[in-house]
Amino acid sequence: MPTRDTAWPNGTPCWVDYTASDVDAVKAFYSDVLGWTYTGGEPEYGGYLTCLTSDRAAAGIGPQQDPSNPPQWTTYFATDDTDAACARITDAGGTVVFPPMDVGPMGRMAIAVDPQGQSFGLWQAGEATGAQIYNEPGALVWNDSACDDLQAAQAFYSAVFGFRFDEVEGMGGYSTFATDGNPLGGLGGHRPGSPEGWTSCFSVASTDATVAAVEQGGGKISMAPQDTPYGRFAVVEDPWGAPFAVMQDLSG
Repeated sequence: MPTRDTAWPNGTPCWVDYTASDVDAVKAFYSDVLGWTYTGGEPEYGGYLTCLTSDRAAAGIGPQQDPSNPPQWTTYFATDDTDAACARITDAGGTVVFPPMDVGPMGRMAIAVDPQGQSFGLWQAGEATGAQIYNEPGALVWNDSACDDLQAAQAFYSAVFGFRFDEVEGMGGYSTFATDGNPLGGLGGHRPGSPEGWTSCFSVASTDATVAAVEQGGGKISMAPQDTPYGRFAVVEDPWGAPFAVMQDLSG
């Protein structure tokens, strides 16, 4: 079981969370779809919940703060200096919409928007280091973004996080990004069924069963299950319109 209890390297997508208009309904939906259990919810942290897979932190759910913002998943990138990363975001043409703030002893965070209008977060680890489990059913397996201008997106994220990009053959310009070693995520253009901006992809034991659970729970399919060189993949929306992806490992 791939697990981690220390801070993730700079630039790694290290956490995702969900802003919920109806926390109880969202909890029930994702419990049915991804098998999550929950902990947290203390008032001093705004009712924020940690979603657990195998009793390890996999994601977060928090109450919606601004009714004008739709429920959505946010991808957070690890940084060892949130303030310096925000300065690079601004210098590269992005906008910091939620300035750096300490979340008690848990860590330091910020929310930003890239020059193409896609939001993402920063997380500087304290007691909370980010995802404690990954590449396991119910946990993150990948994060990527569909954008209008790939070249501009690559320039922005390189300036902020120091990414290098490697184009994937036969994927229509889709590229993975890394700082050192293995790919951390990807950037690509729009394709039918792919949502705009950063998308969280969760590992599942069965893509088809998960998609069926999404539909049964009131969600819908954006991209039907299909086999890829990386696993069986689908894109769905939950009942509140928030997109996410699921992937079944077919290698075993």
